[in-house]
Amino acid sequence: MKSFSIKSFMAPLAGLSVCILIIITCGNKPTESISLLFTGTFTSKYYFGLMLNTASMLMISGSGALIAIKGGNMNLGGEGQIYAGGLIAGLILSSNMGVHPVIQFTIALILSLLIGSFLTGFSAVLKELRGTEVLLTSFLLSAAIIPLADGLITSINGKTDQNLIALPYIKDCFKMPRILSPSPLTPVIFLALSFCILAFLIYTKTFAGRKTIIWGKAPLFAKYSGYSSKLNTASTLCISGSLHSLTGFLSVAGTYYTCHQGFYSGMGWNALSVALIASGNPISLIPSALVLAWIYTSADRVGLTQGFNFDISGIVQSCILFSIAIPFIKRRKEK
Repeated sequence: MKSFSIKSFMAPLAGLSVCILIIITCGNKPTESISLLFTGTFTSKYYFGLMLNTASMLMISGSGALIAIKGGNMNLGGEGQIYAGGLIAGLILSSNMGVHPVIQFTIALILSLLIGSFLTGFSAVLKELRGTEVLLTSFLLSAAIIPLADGLITSINGKTDQNLIALPYIKDCFKMPRILSPSPLTPVIFLALSFCILAFLIYTKTFAGRKTIIWGKAPLFAKYSGYSSKLNTASTLCISGSLHSLTGFLSVAGTYYTCHQGFYSGMGWNALSVALIASGNPISLIPSALVLAWIYTSADRVGLTQGFNFDISGIVQSCILFSIAIPFIKRRKEK
């Protein structure tokens, strides 16, 4: 398992450099904006909590992206899987099912996990039966799920006086408590840290984890060793999808308290960025997620408070992903 290195931060540094360049060329007060970019998040309780909350979601979804990569696949359907998990949470936790709240919450959680597992499981079946590339089928399925979910939200609310782009708020008893008010930070941050540590232990201490690593690094060796390709593909992809949909569930139950169109935007791609920056090491997901969360939160704050009429964080996100993709594609070609 690769150790964390300075090279891992080249992509975030590229994104940060682009953000500074945008501020200098387009900002009215560049000096003030740059100062706010580096210090603003840490001087505000709200933005500091927001950064940690964003990092926790990146750790969980990044764990999902990482396990697919470890198994030799690339799950590009994270956004659709996150949206699907959040949609299930919003539909069930805002309804009156007539059962105990614990049972209702458990049902919503299980169904959210299952929907993500089903979406990636479909890609796993296509790979094993037809030899299709997972990165293509997962992306296409995600692209199909998103407009369907948008249409479902609009259709449900079209029959009522509710907002057409969001489901009703979930019941108060299902809302996760905030631990750094007024920020959206919840105890999910501890769950996210546990996920990263648990994944590290599984990959380094268990036979199943080592088999997964072999499938990712040397698939022919794994095949000739008698390891099951179907089991590896199904298990890694289904867990990957479940972790992405869990991110959507936790976003609705802990951050937004509703499922609205677009809440997933960028989360799937950011999770992939975190996983690639971590270089296959689950423990490295923690600093990777914290750094990216700081950059995105700070960029958003600068854009909001300094009057930029375009999305700075979106540009930074694309720059980071592009910077990661170039050396990754180069390594693939060399193989």
